[in-house]
Amino acid sequence: MIERVGKIKLKQLASKFRVVAVVGPRQSGKTTICRTTFPRKPYVSLENPDVAEFATTDPNGFLKQFKNGAILDEV
Repeated sequence: MIERVGKIKLKQLASKFRVVAVVGPRQSGKTTICRTTFPRKPYVSLENPDVAEFATTDPNGFLKQFKNGAILDEV
């Protein structure tokens, strides 16, 4: 895999902010860069209807599952 320059900036931002949004066009590697930069963080896709419903109906309960952060995809 090609090492991305953005990984350095992503790590810097994540060390300063509780939330970092990675945005860009479809199929540009947003999920890949997040998952390779933070391999120990849980990955959660909100494409799953049950997960999306939980996040919508009980956002506090949903986020409490991830005390040390997570990668939330398809937000």
